Amino acid sequence: QVQLVESGGGLVQPGGSLRLSCAASGSISSINSMGWYRQAPGKQREPVAVISSGGSTYYANFVNRRFIISRDKGKNTVYLQMDKVNPEDTAVYYCNLQIGVQNYWGQGTQVTVSS
Repeated sequence: QVQLVESGGGLVQPGGSLRLSCAASGSISSINSMGWYRQAPGKQREPVAVISSGGSTYYANFVNRRFIISRDKGKNTVYLQMDKVNPEDTAVYYCNLQIGVQNYWGQGTQVTVSS
């Protein structure tokens, strides 16, 4: 059993910053990758940023160097530093953990960008 606990969401003004965290626990071995996805109302869930076990990173085009994904291997935790956010970043952000062919998801944390 794998559990993912996210934190750090909330209300932020346009141009502001936010840091999301996701801690994994349980039967964890041979993690392929950890990452963040988001889903806005009426839209499909989409990837935001992913970091592989080797440290390689992927960012969606819309990130445009505003976000940084990082991880603490010892704590099985992944972070998403979000800077210069805009209203289009409003969504529920989900943590993803991939072990082999299995995908695990967190419960989601709401990020709202509004003045």
